[in-house]
Parts: sequence; structure tokens; C-alpha cells
Amino acid sequence: MATKEAVAQLAALPERVAVVEIKVEAINEKLLDIKSDVRDMHDCLDNTRDLLADKLKEMAEASNSQHAELANKIGDLEKIKNKYTMYMMVLLAFGAGTGWMGHLNMPLILKFLGL
Repeated sequence: MATKEAVAQLAALPERVAVVEIKVEAINEKLLDIKSDVRDMHDCLDNTRDLLADKLKEMAEASNSQHAELANKIGDLEKIKNKYTMYMMVLLAFGAGTGWMGHLNMPLILKFLGL
């Protein structure tokens, strides 16, 4: 009996091998598709990385120019503030030196200023 079973199994063997070959071919095709998809994804990621790097560089340059512009404006405002602070200190020192701080006499101040 064992020989009849062995003969039956050997008869079915080419059919089973054909099924396995078809499955292996299908797996190979799917692997090729996956490889193609991976290449496409890799290219897409490379392009995205390059675009992001360019955009970040552009944003950094814009930020640096804005900071430089604001620094110049702040510097100008500080110069004006320092100038007017100095003028006020000179006026207060003059007023204290002349004795006007204790008792302000507006007609005398106007006369001094020529008004």
C-alpha cells in the first residue's frame, strides 16, 4: 500500500511544484512593485528634504534681515532718547545752578530765553 500512496504523491508532485512556482512568481512581482514604490518614496523624500532646506534657508535670511533692520531702528531711537535725556539733564543742572529750582519765576525764564 505504501507504494501506491508514494506513486500517487509522485504523480501529484509536478502539479504541486507548478503551483509553488506560480506563487513564487507572484511574490517576485510583488517584490518588484515594492522596490519600485520604495524608490519612488525615496525620491519624494529627497525632493521634500531639498525643498524644506531651501525654504528654511530663505526664512532664516528673511529673519536675519528683519532683525538687522529692527536693530538699526532701535539704535536710532536710543540715540534720540539719549540726546533728549542729555538736554533735559543740562536744563535741570542749569536750573539748579541758577536757583530756579526752588522758586520758578516764569517771567524771568521767559526774559532769559528772549521771549
